[in-house]
Order: sequence, then structure tokens, then C-alpha cells
Amino acid sequence: MSESYNDRLGFLRDKANKLTLSPGVYLMKDKTGKIIYVGKAKALKNRVTTYFHSIENHNPKTYKLVSNIYDFDFIVCPSELDALVLEASLIKLHNPKYNIMLKDDKGYNYIKITKGDFPRLSYSLNTNDENAEYIGPYTSGYTVKQTVEDANKIFMLPSCNKVFPRDFKKERPCLNYQIKRCMGVCTGRFSAEEYGKIFSSALDYIRSGSKDSIERLRREMEEASDKLEFEKAAKLRDQIAAIERADRSQKIMSDKTTDYDIVALAQNMELTSVAVVKYRGGRLIDKENFYIGDEYDPSQMRSDFLVEYYSSKQTMPKEIYIDREIEDKVLLEEYFRSKFGHKVSLVVPQRGEGLNQIVLARNNASEYLSLKVGRTAKEINALEDLAKLLGLPKIPMYIESYDISNMGEETRVAGMIVYRNGRPFKAGYRKFTIKDVVGLNDYACMQEVIRRRFQHYKDGDESFFTLPDLILLDGGKGHVSAVQEVLDEMGIEVSLFGLVKDDKHRTRAIAKEGGEIQVNANKNLFSLLTNIQDEVHRFSISFQRQQHKKKQYELEITRVKGIGEKKALALLKHFKTKQGLKEASVEELASVAKINKETADRLYLYIQEIF
Repeated sequence: MSESYNDRLGFLRDKANKLTLSPGVYLMKDKTGKIIYVGKAKALKNRVTTYFHSIENHNPKTYKLVSNIYDFDFIVCPSELDALVLEASLIKLHNPKYNIMLKDDKGYNYIKITKGDFPRLSYSLNTNDENAEYIGPYTSGYTVKQTVEDANKIFMLPSCNKVFPRDFKKERPCLNYQIKRCMGVCTGRFSAEEYGKIFSSALDYIRSGSKDSIERLRREMEEASDKLEFEKAAKLRDQIAAIERADRSQKIMSDKTTDYDIVALAQNMELTSVAVVKYRGGRLIDKENFYIGDEYDPSQMRSDFLVEYYSSKQTMPKEIYIDREIEDKVLLEEYFRSKFGHKVSLVVPQRGEGLNQIVLARNNASEYLSLKVGRTAKEINALEDLAKLLGLPKIPMYIESYDISNMGEETRVAGMIVYRNGRPFKAGYRKFTIKDVVGLNDYACMQEVIRRRFQHYKDGDESFFTLPDLILLDGGKGHVSAVQEVLDEMGIEVSLFGLVKDDKHRTRAIAKEGGEIQVNANKNLFSLLTNIQDEVHRFSISFQRQQHKKKQYELEITRVKGIGEKKALALLKHFKTKQGLKEASVEELASVAKINKETADRLYLYIQEIF
């Protein structure tokens, strides 16, 4: 870093060290004095000083933020709750560059209701038809389409292009009528008044949800039965049965009658997707997706999102299901209670329907993230499942895996592969030849490789600059214990586990110090770990075979008088293959091996003879 940057960092550290330990809000500013980040703190000094120490260990978002801070201001608050309220207000006011920016993934969707004596229901992306009314907007096109389809199906409304009453009795009823998917308005047997009552029931179903609709229809059915209107009662009975069938067959229905939202995140290296799924009266009524740039601490991201999203709302349900615990949970609940005037609970469901709905929301977030980053939802979910299974502090976007391969003591090598964002990152692959270990000792070889890899990091080698989120060794708990000693010795804090194979060389478990974790029950996770273990084995074996061939060539060449191991190695490094050696001229051989013409002639003839 430049001297001027270090001077600025020193100034910021000194200023931060003089701050109070009281709660408050801090405002980071760039060189023009513009506010680029607003944050809250339980203790201002403790929080702000963390920005300006060990900055090389910051996540990418914080590192970029600190690089652009030239000064900061602060406001002391009576309590942490006051700090949270003030933080939300200042973020709205200044719209700082490094606070999260919620970007909706798409436009709005509407339920279209045509005007006239025989209105229709349909899905629409706009409201530009003057001869129609609209319900909405909704942010989820899927929800709108599903709702329209359900209402038309349950109440047997027409979905054809016929115009009524103009097209009464002009043609035979279509297939939908024959299979009882349409009431058959085209037959002319329904008056506008009769149709209007059925259509009103469909609108009531859309607006109020299935449970309210069923209760109202049951009352009407009982009244019709009391009046001996059995045909009408039968139709109402069929509508009730259709609603109940739809409820049972769809995941978008809930047994809970209270209103609640579900919030879940999916992450990759550059982006986070957040899904908000909304249930009202036991029915999924809407879903929103947002993208957040610059992935950072997952707990803080969830807190930041909840504050920003609900601060802009006029109402809030009493329950919010979230997919992970957050540090500020109690504080946020207090903040929302003071803002909306009722108790709000942030719940992390562990089982049952709540957990199933969290999975549904997370799958939605993963699908939208996959569209943005070119990764499948299965790949994204596998990384999240891996983090949860291993208890990692964050999703492992950068994984390094190591395998030792040997052919006797003469050829011992190791391969290091990298999986970035759930896929192989071949630019990060590295090869190691074992130099210091005597004899066949797999643990010691792995220790040597890990020590050399992280010494490169400590020495500032740019090709080893990225610290992995997770290391996976090809081996069991013995390998893990041996390597953990090296990491502790070097002061490297990286999550470390092993990959254990079964008798058929398939990944069966993850090894940790003291035990194993089974993985074959999770298909996506099992596939990811198997691919990693197969790839690191392939890479190390390939390198080992390559090195073994070089050893064989080297031994062959050293039989020529005047060619020792060093000269043979220099020739192999330069010409790489037997064919390359065979095609080399006498002059080229002499130049590369630094030998005289007589020795070069002998070498040339020998190569032509044996190769």
C-alpha cells in the first residue's frame, strides 16, 4: 500500500480509538465528504476500530469500503434501539453506496378482470386496458398465473375467446365443458345475474383466500338446502370440494390462518438473492425476489435486509420466518414492535410445515440467483447445505482440496484443486513435488504441502493470495489432525475436513477431528463432494504419472557419458516430451544442457536410438 494510504489509515485508527463505548451510529465518508456507509453499534469504539485493523482479512465488500474511507462522523444514541432507528432513517436519507441496495428482479403482475355482463379473469403484465379492472400489483408472475388458473378451474369459469352473450348457442360446447372444467356459458343456460354470483365467489376466493371462501360457500349451501334448492346446493358443494382439492395438491397453501412472511437467502461469490414469500389467510399471495451485491457476513446481511425491506412498508405481519439465526434478532423484534405497534416474532423453524416453507423460499432465491450467475439452483443449494452440515461461519465459495499420489519413493507428488462458486476453477489448480519427507508417509507429505502452500501466502505470492473458505483433504481424521497441527503452528484459521471413501472408492463421509459426518442422504451435497474428490484424485494422479515419465527419461539420458541428473532435468524441462527431445538438433541440445559438441553428438545419437 502507498505511504499516503497508510497515513490515512493511521489517522482513521487514531480517531476510532478515541471514540466512546456508548451506542450510536457512524457515517463513513469518501474523499469528497459524501456519506458512503451508515452503520450502527452497541459500542462505537469497538465497532469502528474493526474497520481499520487487519484489513487484509476483510471480506471483499468491507475491503472496498475501507479503501474509500477518508473520514467518518458519528452520533451517540441513548440505546442500541435508538441507534437502529436512526440508522434506518439515515440510510433512507443518504442512500449510501455501500449499504445494501435492494433490486427487485422484475416488473409487476396483475389479475385482470374484464368489464361487462360476463367478466373474465386473466393474467396481465400491465394495466393499459380501459375496459378492465385490475387486482394487484403482485411481484410474482407465478403466483398470479396460479391464482387465476385455480379460480377459473374451481368455479368453472370460461377461458375461451368467445364473447357473451353474442356467441350463445353458435357452436357445440368445447372439451372443457365435457370434462367439467367449464360451466358452459356458451350453452345460453346462465343469465348474467347467475354468472355474476359465481364470478363474485371467484373474486372472493382470490381476495380472501380459500378458508374464508369455504366458510361462505358452506353457509350458502346450507341455506340452499334449507330452501330445498338442491341443484344450487350441489353446485356449491362441488365448488367447496374443488377448493379443498386445490388446497391439498399445492404447496402454496398453509395450515396456518395467521398472516406471515418467509425470508430466505441464497449466495454465491459476487451476489446474494433474497426471496420473500407472503402468506395471508393461509394462502400464498405473493413472492418477491431481490439481489444484493457484494456478499458479506450472512447474519449481518439478513439483519440489513429485514431493516431495509420492512422499514419501507406500512404494515408487517406478526410472524416472519427466517432461514438462519441472526445476532440482532431481539433488537430487530423490538424495533419492528415500536414501528408497527404490535409484536413481531422472527422465527427460525426447525421442523414441520415451517421448515418446508423455508426450503420453498430458499429454492426460489436459489433459482433466481442461478439465472444471474449461470449456476444451477442445485449447485447453490449444495454449498449452503455443506455450510450448514459442517457448521461453517459462511457459505464456502472458495474450496481447496488436496490429494497425495506416489509411485514408490521416487515419484511423490500432491495435487491442489480449487472449486470456486461450486465449480472447478482450473486457474487456481497447483502441483507440488514432495521434497523433504523421507520414506512413504502420507501424513507428513500432506503436512509439507499445506505448509508450503500457506508459506507462499504469507510471503505475498499472488498466485496463492486467496485464503480458502474450506479445505477438504483426500483422507480421514488422521490426515485432518496432522494438517490441523500445521495450520495452528502457522496461525492460519481455515475450516478443515477430510473426504472418506468407501470400498468402491465413492465418497461416503466427511472426516473431522474426532469423528465422521455421513453425507450420502443429501443427493446434491453427495454429488458435489464426490465430484471434488474425483477431480483432485484425477489431477494428482495425472501429475504423478507425468513426473514418473520424466524420471524414466531422466534415468535413460544419464546413461550418456557427460550427462548427469541436473543436465538431464534441464533438457526435460525445456523439451518436455520424448518427441521434443528427438526433434532437437545437436546445437539445441548443447545449448540447453550447456555441454560441448562431442557430448551433444553422443546424446543426439543415443536419443535417436532409444526414443
